[in-house]
Amino acid sequence: MSIKKELSNLNEIFNLFEDPKEKFVQLMDMGKESKQMSKTEKVDKNKITGCTSQAWVIGKKSEDNTYTFKTDSDALIVKGLLIILETIFNGQSSKEILAIKSHDILIAIGLDKIITSQRTNGFSNAVIKIQKIVK
Repeated sequence: MSIKKELSNLNEIFNLFEDPKEKFVQLMDMGKESKQMSKTEKVDKNKITGCTSQAWVIGKKSEDNTYTFKTDSDALIVKGLLIILETIFNGQSSKEILAIKSHDILIAIGLDKIITSQRTNGFSNAVIKIQKIVK
């Protein structure tokens, strides 16, 4: 599925909630459903810098030149934000991944006005880290 379609699906989910608190609950629920990384995967080279929480990302290139990412964090809201990145970037090519900006993701799913500047910066750093993996 294309990034645009994944963003549209996520937008539908988050637009079900009018109250920003409910959107945060949705993010945390998404985070609760995510798989945790092992201790051996939670190393400095996989760490997302500039994030107030501990956060990690690993990417693997498939034979068809698409990527699969695995993420984790010690904070549920951050985990939820990272699951969004997994959802939209898994199965995509480097060209598609490099063509999108973090702020555009938040706008497309309707979270741009409720995420704090610290989390926005961390989210941006996560996108940058993923884009460095695919370069």
